[in-house]
Amino acid sequence: MREIRIDSGQKRANNAAVSGRIKAILKTAAFTVVAPGTVAGYLPWRLRQTSGVQVGGGQRWAACAVIALGCAIYFHTAFWGFAMIGGGTPAPIDPPKTLVVQGLHRFVRNPMYIGVLLIIAGQAWLFWSKALCIYGALVGLAFHLFVMTYEEPTLRKQFGESYERYRAAVPRWIPRIRL
Repeated sequence: MREIRIDSGQKRANNAAVSGRIKAILKTAAFTVVAPGTVAGYLPWRLRQTSGVQVGGGQRWAACAVIALGCAIYFHTAFWGFAMIGGGTPAPIDPPKTLVVQGLHRFVRNPMYIGVLLIIAGQAWLFWSKALCIYGALVGLAFHLFVMTYEEPTLRKQFGESYERYRAAVPRWIPRIRL
């Protein structure tokens, strides 16, 4: 029987890559609890406590579907896109090391923010809450201003021409569905 030897340098590099992904996943989980957990979970929960109304029937299921879609978009983008592919986190202090242009980023540049806004919108619908509608609009405005004043200039500096090509091909907020 023939023995297969793995180069120790290659083995260390593989171990480092796996370790880096695990760290990115753990940091993404912590960020998710703190930031989106607060913005799309805790604060809407506090705001809706004043509203005793809850939609029923088909509207309830549709609102829950919007919330579930928002969660799926956020988790897919944060964990698969940023942590696994990009080697970083959604947190501005530990961003992805590579430009993520795969998955949902093929259709829109900011799917994670869209996911969070869908979670808030679904709760506003589910609880028929004017306060959550206003809150969602303010969060959307804050996201837009953050993207325009910090994120895009930072990505332009970090990734240069590759980000400019991506920016020219993929819309910021309204997904362009190409099959």
